[in-house]
Amino acid sequence: MHNYLDFEKPISDLEGKIHELKKIAAEDESINTADEIERLEGRAREAMVDIYAKLTPWQKTQVARHPSRPHFQDYAKALFDEFTPLAGDRKFAEDEAIQAGLGRFRGQPVAIIGQEKGNDTKSRIKHNFGSARPEGYRKAIRIMEMADRFQLPIITLIDTAGAYPGIGAEERGQAEAIARSTEMCLNVRVPIISVVLGEGGSGGAIAIATGNRVYMLEHAIYSVISPEGAASILWRDSTRAREAATNMKITAEDLKALGIIDGIIAEPVGGAHRDPDAVIYATGNVIDDALAQFAQTSPDDIRSERRQKYLNIGRNL
Repeated sequence: MHNYLDFEKPISDLEGKIHELKKIAAEDESINTADEIERLEGRAREAMVDIYAKLTPWQKTQVARHPSRPHFQDYAKALFDEFTPLAGDRKFAEDEAIQAGLGRFRGQPVAIIGQEKGNDTKSRIKHNFGSARPEGYRKAIRIMEMADRFQLPIITLIDTAGAYPGIGAEERGQAEAIARSTEMCLNVRVPIISVVLGEGGSGGAIAIATGNRVYMLEHAIYSVISPEGAASILWRDSTRAREAATNMKITAEDLKALGIIDGIIAEPVGGAHRDPDAVIYATGNVIDDALAQFAQTSPDDIRSERRQKYLNIGRNL
């Protein structure tokens, strides 16, 4: 059984009935429920296709935050061989929200940086729900410097509601660390391929997402602030998050039309959590194609193209 979102009630009702019928059949083999199960499964598939074909921005936000959605560690395990995590910023401490290291992507040595939210209470607390402190961004800077020195392409996987806004983080220079990380993204002379897996929140995301190519999963979101935060600022009412999400243009379709991202990675019907293996494989193919585009490009041209990409945003609107 899945963790159902509020708009998935028609699906949950049908799949609940299917579960009960399978349970009855398992307990009493003389009862044949195969035909009824097949009929209900067809109705459930139809309901899912219908619902997911017309998701609102707020519903996409809920899908992007789904607790069962695959996170950085799922992608790292499936996509990278010989992944060697590297820890610490060499200044203050290790930050578990940002995971980074070296590995091989389909045989090619690469540097990997991403945010990990965790998948249960213990791991979410360990990774601070994917919200990095300054030392996390300084670790990212360290890895990017290393990648630039050894000419390793950089792959970044983004999934954060935003950088951690706590007092300690601010005292240690959160804004400066984010700015330096963004600057490092712009300065390295190796390709950076970025993928927004779930939430791409504010400077906490852009600090490692200023790439040559930026992609989003179909039901991911990417925004300057969370819908709840925007509603609190604009209307002093966080319950208007649904309205804010609609007005902010945070979906992959909106951002592709605005020229903010370069492509959209399709998700299985029902979201990435319904078939993690399929969406991870599709993401790997997109990353592979993106890296191939820079195989014959000089380091200086890679950097110049990336800088020009961001200077051009908004000019043709």
